[in-house]
Amino acid sequence: MMNIMHPTLRRLDLNLLPVFDAIYRHSSVRLAADELAMSTSALSHALSRLRITLNDPLFYREGHRMCPSVYATQLAPAIASTLKFLNHELTPQPEFEASVSTESLQIAITDFTAFCIFPALMHKLQHEAPGLRLELRYLPHSPALTELLAGEVDLALGFSTSDDIRHPELDEISWFEDEYVVISNTRRTQLTLEDYLAARHLVVTPWNEKQGVLDLQLEQMGHTRQIAIKTPSMLSAPFIVAQSDLLMAIPRYAAEKLVPATDIRIFPLPFAIRPFEVKIYSHKRSGKRGVTHWLKAQLHMLADEIHSTQ
Repeated sequence: MMNIMHPTLRRLDLNLLPVFDAIYRHSSVRLAADELAMSTSALSHALSRLRITLNDPLFYREGHRMCPSVYATQLAPAIASTLKFLNHELTPQPEFEASVSTESLQIAITDFTAFCIFPALMHKLQHEAPGLRLELRYLPHSPALTELLAGEVDLALGFSTSDDIRHPELDEISWFEDEYVVISNTRRTQLTLEDYLAARHLVVTPWNEKQGVLDLQLEQMGHTRQIAIKTPSMLSAPFIVAQSDLLMAIPRYAAEKLVPATDIRIFPLPFAIRPFEVKIYSHKRSGKRGVTHWLKAQLHMLADEIHSTQ
């Protein structure tokens, strides 16, 4: 036998519950009708339907007052509480207003996204969304599927060293593409493929990955490079390069931002490889859709500004 869920509610017109609540509070059909913007005849008809459904008179007229039955008195607190709860919970989500928002977002990042994105992003937000709060967390892996699905982070800004596995509950959009370049100390004057393969290298491995995209490409070309040091953080890497003979491959935008801070020189990568790509990941059913959509729009504007200055 099929189990019918909520059999009582299925036979009850829930629009009648506000009618009951208004009559109970006002003890008057006329005042209840005024509150509900109904005619008294329409409200009386609704009360008749409710009496039939619940098989109880519910209210008796005593002079000008509508007095509740014992059953109605028992029902009234539960109906009032339920209507208050539903009214609160079913209120449409307000439109996101950046200028007055005080929402907080958890954002998973890498060193690269923190270094290259957030200085310019915070410059924009301090004028357009001064109350918006951001909590940055390092990505334990990319693309932070587990954390996004669990609601532990609202957005993830990162890249993958392989083709991403798309998840049906996540939105994945390409945010920024850049070419790889090589940085070295300023004593180097040229960089051929032979020079690159003969040199020693510093490699940033944010998730302690065994092999990066450059090594995969070199392997397909029949080459390997000499990796002298691996580090999970990009912060110290250019300073190590500046004071050693090591080479480091890095997106051009980051390299150009580092030139004023340390003594390095930029060379083109001496072999072809697909662009470095940063992606934005978010949960399709996020409870913060308004603010995440707005922030993604700001990030896209920022990416356009970066490309226009390159």
